[in-house]
Amino acid sequence: MLKNKKNGWLAIPYTIWAIIFILIPLVMIFYYGLVNRNGDFTLENIAAITEPEHIKALGLSMLLSLIATLICIILAYPLAMILSKLGLKQNSFIVLIFILPMWMNFLLRTLAWQTLLEKTGVINQLLAMLHLPALNIINTPYAIVLGMVYNFLPFMVLPIYNSLIRLDQDVINAAKDLGANNLHTFTRVIFPLSLPGVISGVTMVFIPALTTFVISNLLGGSKILLIGNVIEEEFTQAGNWNLGSGLSLVMMIFILISMVISAIADKDGEGGML
Repeated sequence: MLKNKKNGWLAIPYTIWAIIFILIPLVMIFYYGLVNRNGDFTLENIAAITEPEHIKALGLSMLLSLIATLICIILAYPLAMILSKLGLKQNSFIVLIFILPMWMNFLLRTLAWQTLLEKTGVINQLLAMLHLPALNIINTPYAIVLGMVYNFLPFMVLPIYNSLIRLDQDVINAAKDLGANNLHTFTRVIFPLSLPGVISGVTMVFIPALTTFVISNLLGGSKILLIGNVIEEEFTQAGNWNLGSGLSLVMMIFILISMVISAIADKDGEGGML
């Protein structure tokens, strides 16, 4: 205990960082979200989420985020199972290769997809060389979902992989010894035990996808407004920090709900990244 107290000063730099870059911005968001331009208390900024254009943006954001999350689960679970069954050396190398794109700037990764998907982009040039129809998905919801899946897929794979490698193989072998086939073993044993990782992955994919504005700006051509775009425009173009903060507070509710669900489902912390 005494040793921990002596080393407590090591947390001071992080505490200062958290106060300046986390706590103070949050306080500012709460302040601007709960007052009008004259500084008077109001709930109009939060109630603005019920306006038709905001409801439409929020609904589209939730739909595309849900689709992207489901696609990530479908792609990530088999990949995580394959990785969990590999040897330690192979498995570490492949995991490293898989997370390597995450080391690249998020904006650059999205710009790369814009270059690939645009009408005169690399993909359409290759299709033209092969005398195949052009792929016209740029500036559509399909391109936005593709960008979401590409950017957030590792955040689904790693928690599921982390849950799978922690499974007790004796439990799986016991299920097979008792006559369970592969399907029953998966549905009755493997999947339920790995559910904390799935829920953790859903949280880490759905929330960033719901609040993103860069992907929809670049791959949607600024023609498809998600709730993240609406908030970003209120801050950067309209200069209405009050409305932007009010809408941000609404989004915080979704974040808090997801954190509560994740905490309830993963009480032992088994669904972490690694």
